Amino acid sequence: MDENKKYLGKKEIWLYSVAALGQGMMYAIMSGYITDFYLQVLHLGLPFVLILTFVSRFWDAVNDPIVGSIVDRRTTRWGKFKPYVAFSAIPISVLTFLMFCDWGGALDIKLHPEIATFTMVYAAVTYVLWDMAYTVGDVPFWSLPNVMTPNPDERGQLFSLSRTINSIGSAIPTVLFGILFLFAGKLGIRSDGTKYLIIVSIVSVVGLSLYMISCFAVKERVLIPNMPKEKKDPNEPSVLKRLMQCRPLMLVVTMGILASGRYLMGAASVHVARYAFFVGKITEGMTADQISAEVSKSIGTVNTILTGCSAVGMFGTMLVLPYLYKKYDYKKIVVIACFAGFLSSIVTTVFGAISIAKDIGWMFFLCIPFLIIQCVPLGVLNVTSYAMVGDCLDYLEWKTGYRDNALGSACQTFVNKLSNALATGFVIIMYMIIGLDPKNTMAKGAVKLVTELSHVQRIGMFSLVSIVPGLSMLVCAIPVFFYDISGEKKKRITAELAQMRQAKGITIE
Repeated sequence: MDENKKYLGKKEIWLYSVAALGQGMMYAIMSGYITDFYLQVLHLGLPFVLILTFVSRFWDAVNDPIVGSIVDRRTTRWGKFKPYVAFSAIPISVLTFLMFCDWGGALDIKLHPEIATFTMVYAAVTYVLWDMAYTVGDVPFWSLPNVMTPNPDERGQLFSLSRTINSIGSAIPTVLFGILFLFAGKLGIRSDGTKYLIIVSIVSVVGLSLYMISCFAVKERVLIPNMPKEKKDPNEPSVLKRLMQCRPLMLVVTMGILASGRYLMGAASVHVARYAFFVGKITEGMTADQISAEVSKSIGTVNTILTGCSAVGMFGTMLVLPYLYKKYDYKKIVVIACFAGFLSSIVTTVFGAISIAKDIGWMFFLCIPFLIIQCVPLGVLNVTSYAMVGDCLDYLEWKTGYRDNALGSACQTFVNKLSNALATGFVIIMYMIIGLDPKNTMAKGAVKLVTELSHVQRIGMFSLVSIVPGLSMLVCAIPVFFYDISGEKKKRITAELAQMRQAKGITIE
């Protein structure tokens, strides 16, 4: 077995990455916009949204290892991972659409309390069902690269491209959001609920079509046979214990949790756009419809800029990562990127605070280059953490003889979802800290509301995409200093692992 052999063709690499684009679209519309939809369209209370999103996402994170353990048990004639992806695709798409349906319509919740109860139950059920369906597909989907090729360098390149394309997919809902909010007035669309329904319809159909490609376009080559059931050795550690004792993997997990602030760039951007900045025209003398249109444009502009900066920072970094991997190890790349992101967040915070304190809307645009640099660690961690997990699984197999692909990969999805839960929860907590309840402001014009908010409230909201993510980037670099799977040690593990697999009869097709 040649550990340096190339197994993946360009077509297979790109088709898997395109499938990742579809998955990214469906996850992004939920993770980035569901809290805004709940608060602005469904008018759900802050405590309910906080409890629902945090508890559901926490459970979603916890059940990832459970799904990983189930997937690792058997290999079917259709493969180990692809059947789960195929089974989950349609439910994910349908539930993505259903989550953004407002069955209460224009009814006033205060006059129809039964609508409020129904809405809360409906939101909770669809949210939980979506989380369950997504987990069933997500863990196997991101486990596929570990069985598509045994070559760690090739696997790293596959993760690099697929995570990059996945992030592009994550940006598509924001592009649609920005377009609709910019031109909503001209299109005659007044309701935020209608805007969301249009966006989610496109995302659900296109996302499903692309996501399904993975079921047909990729090949599982690392065929680990089903082991016969034997009486378990009482001294043999459990799968979970093996993972917990894998020091490099635990360092990667810790890094990911400490970096949870990076998800605020997606989770908080629309909230910042609504309540931190107004970059439209002076509204004095405008009609109500004109003010509404101008507000919509401002929200769309700020949200698009924030997400655009995130996209440029991430994508630009992801595109150069394959070249950086050839010269530098993962540790050095992560540490430098995170420190640069932290320094940039300080400058972003200063410019944004001055813009808000002085009511100088145009100064917000001075934040753009620093927001881009601030988002460089997002691209680094989005790719490098997955590649590091793959190396950790190699290390674990080399050290113990066991290859727990799905459960190991589930550790990374666990981190991502837990981090997303923390980020989403902090958005709602920030609303509470600054004393802002969207339900109490819905009757006011958004322009008037933004300018009448205190500077402390607006800066507090802006901190969600400035200093808070920066601090998170700084502290997440600490565990990386102790990560040591690199250089000659990594090469030795790869070579010896190839020999071990050959001796066990593990085939590479």
